[in-house]
Amino acid sequence: MSRFVDTLVATAAGRGQQRGMVTGEPKEPVRRTWAQVHEQAREFAGGLVSGGLEPGSAVAVLAAAPVLIAPAVQAVWLTGGSVTMLHQPTARTDLAEWAEDTLTVLGMIGAGLVLLGEPFDQLAPVLAEKGIRYRLISELTGSEPLADPVPTTEEDTALLQLTSGSTAEPKAVRITYGNLHGNIKAMIEGAQFDLDHDVMVSWLPTFHDMGMVGFLTLPMTHGIELVKITPVEFLTGPLIWPELISKYGGTATAAPNFAYAIVGRRMARVDEDDAYDLSTLRIALNGAEPVDEAAVQTFVEAGRRFKMRPECVFPAYGMAEATLAVSFAPLLTGLTLDVVEAEALEGDNRAVPVPEGDPRRGTEAVRSFAVLGRPLDGLEADVVDEKGTVLGEREVGEIRLRGEAVTPGYLTVHGPLATQDAEGWLLTGDLGYLVDGQIVVCGRRKDVIIMGGRNLYPTDIERAAGAVDGVRAGNAVAVRLDAGSRRERFAVVVESKLAGDAETERRLAKEVVARVRAAVDMRPFSVVVLPAGSLPKTPSGKVRRAATAQQYAERIAKNADS
Repeated sequence: MSRFVDTLVATAAGRGQQRGMVTGEPKEPVRRTWAQVHEQAREFAGGLVSGGLEPGSAVAVLAAAPVLIAPAVQAVWLTGGSVTMLHQPTARTDLAEWAEDTLTVLGMIGAGLVLLGEPFDQLAPVLAEKGIRYRLISELTGSEPLADPVPTTEEDTALLQLTSGSTAEPKAVRITYGNLHGNIKAMIEGAQFDLDHDVMVSWLPTFHDMGMVGFLTLPMTHGIELVKITPVEFLTGPLIWPELISKYGGTATAAPNFAYAIVGRRMARVDEDDAYDLSTLRIALNGAEPVDEAAVQTFVEAGRRFKMRPECVFPAYGMAEATLAVSFAPLLTGLTLDVVEAEALEGDNRAVPVPEGDPRRGTEAVRSFAVLGRPLDGLEADVVDEKGTVLGEREVGEIRLRGEAVTPGYLTVHGPLATQDAEGWLLTGDLGYLVDGQIVVCGRRKDVIIMGGRNLYPTDIERAAGAVDGVRAGNAVAVRLDAGSRRERFAVVVESKLAGDAETERRLAKEVVARVRAAVDMRPFSVVVLPAGSLPKTPSGKVRRAATAQQYAERIAKNADS
């Protein structure tokens, strides 16, 4: 039996008798112990096996409520299968198009079954029309419980994590039972979780790796108290997040930049000084993308009034190809920035530090990046150049990883694809450097804009554009144009509630140009202002640069034809 499933079962019989999961906030909160979740999972598993599910089968899950998702995914693991969380359609989704995309995903992962839960049980006719076999999760309740878990090995597939790529062709990271066990164990040690007292609070979607692995599988496997709501509940009223931390004494949470910025701004407008009590929070993880200093500062300043310690900010580095977490910053140190010379970074790929008190700090002559800590236990990291030569400290190159949590490969529509080379190294595609063994990420290799012999990082451009009044927090994108040619340049696409008025858009675009030019000493080719909700995003709320670039190209082509 895999160590992962062994731990699940042992937790249900031990700590899981007292610790559990709260769902249904804010309208109908219900708490169930992890032991109760496990018993329901055994029922579901029994129903799946009696229905003909074979060991090693790939099962897709489409449900919104964590109260259904938790026992459903555990049931699949008890049957020795693998789980894939399907991307959820929204009110604006074209269901015919979604069904075709889902059919492609199911064929790619070899899944013969979809488990449907509310509200997506209404999609049963759509799946049936496409010949997709499904079962309603509600119909598995009351089945004869599975007596014993189906044996699995460490190398068997446990989770097929769909990536949030921007192309029409999907891809899934193949995460093994051994990967899950190793990375979860390392995260618990790295974050110094107190299994009997910590309380995790999350609204992150379970079809994203942080929401699925970090804030469902980890607490369920080791019996940590969890308060779990859906992304819709958060987006409907973002202040539910600090409300739940206050109500349940939350000690650990996580979110991408945009959420910290939004909630920070809204908390700052709350009149009552005792509206929230965030004194229990010790981990506010930020690791889904390069950490935005402005977003963190907005959150920290607003939270200070509600007894939140600034040191709880917890920068991290992770990716699905390493199961989830790669490195954590040291606990209770807050956000530490490495300030470096812009000229050396962009022209010579060297991160030359700028000391405290240097007059260049705070000017366009420097760049700053979050220090993301040392690799977690079982992982090693180094930095290599384009030829694969290992670079020294503060030399910028591509980060690569090796270790227990590094996944064996992808499933693609064209077949399996390995993630590791012959020596077990994974090239991450992230550019960065090491400082005293700690990882610093500058950006994605494919996103770097090369102009005038300089490497411009999109995050610098986006942060400058996002600082303009009227641009929505976390909704500015630097689009690379004519990549790899002598004419390479960039555009900036932003969202604004002011979009729609031509004169206002021109003023906003002019301010964006000025702010970006001051920050990176390069002028955007153009600035496009879009209405709120226009930019394509990943399930965790990050803007998708490649998809935005495609959207920009289509817009330019359409304007040229008209």
